[in-house]
Amino acid sequence: MPGENITALGPQPQSCCVSPAPSGARHRPSQQRAMPLFGNSFSPKKTPPRKWASLSNLHLLDRSTREVELGLEYGTPTMNLAGQSLKFENGHWVSESGGFLGDRRELQRLRKRNQQLEEENNLLRLKVDILLDMLSETTAESHLMEKELEELKQHSRRKK
Repeated sequence: MPGENITALGPQPQSCCVSPAPSGARHRPSQQRAMPLFGNSFSPKKTPPRKWASLSNLHLLDRSTREVELGLEYGTPTMNLAGQSLKFENGHWVSESGGFLGDRRELQRLRKRNQQLEEENNLLRLKVDILLDMLSETTAESHLMEKELEELKQHSRRKK
């Protein structure tokens, strides 16, 4: 509206604003402005575009130069696990050392022990299932007996 100023407190009529100055003069519309907290508008500085530059010069070299100069020969992956040296060939980890027969015996022993533990685990699961069935059966019988007992108590109270 032409006779109002809009401030942070909402629309204010121009005629009702009194200056806190000792003269008691009224504010002019050009003097009465809202004090913005962080500025009139948000205008971030524009960042300059980045120049594409690789930190590595590996892409400039051909493969043979990379292998010779930088030692980037891609051989089979190897690892040392529990004192045993292994290499990855044809999708499987293979022992590099000649102690493979000892490992094979250890592997058979571990497989046999694993089989025993799996059988024991299956037996224990079966026992738990049987115990849970027995518990549910006993609980059901107990509830039936409690229900019959309540019915007998109510029947005996009616007779008295």
